[in-house]
Amino acid sequence: MKNKISPQQRQELIHLLQARFEKNARRHPDLEWSEVLVRLQAAPEKLRSLAEMERTGGEPDVIGQDAKSGEIVFADCSPETPKGRVSVCYDRAGMDSRKEHKPADNAIDMATAMGAELLTEEEYLALQKLGEFDTKTWSWLWTPDEVRKLGGAIFGDRRYGRVFIYHNGAQSYFAARGFRCSLRV
Repeated sequence: MKNKISPQQRQELIHLLQARFEKNARRHPDLEWSEVLVRLQAAPEKLRSLAEMERTGGEPDVIGQDAKSGEIVFADCSPETPKGRVSVCYDRAGMDSRKEHKPADNAIDMATAMGAELLTEEEYLALQKLGEFDTKTWSWLWTPDEVRKLGGAIFGDRRYGRVFIYHNGAQSYFAARGFRCSLRV
């Protein structure tokens, strides 16, 4: 991830995020843009993360506010898994276990480099209540340690009007499987 974004890029990103926030008010009915803007201006490093989420096709938008911490929660709201984050294994260990045809990267390392986190299963299910996502693609989800220790990882999609959570080996990757991120500001 780039270490800095220019003042012009920062302003353009804020305008883009505001337009998306206003267009998709149903995703955050109890929030005002002014609250979001104050938090973004106080955390310029979060703007760099959001810029990277945007650059890779995530279309980040506010999906709520943490009741305990008050943090504003952004998530990738692109209709399908972000195009700039597909064909990746779940994590470095999964990638390293491949003997041949290794992908260029993995979901955990990419999300960490962006300063974001993979959606959890709970966050993914909550996102799916705000719209229909991943109707043609799949998204890796943060995998609990007990599943990962056994070699697996989980991912989700929406098919047949339902949301499904599946498992696969962490070393697997497909052109239609990527990952979605969340970011707290």
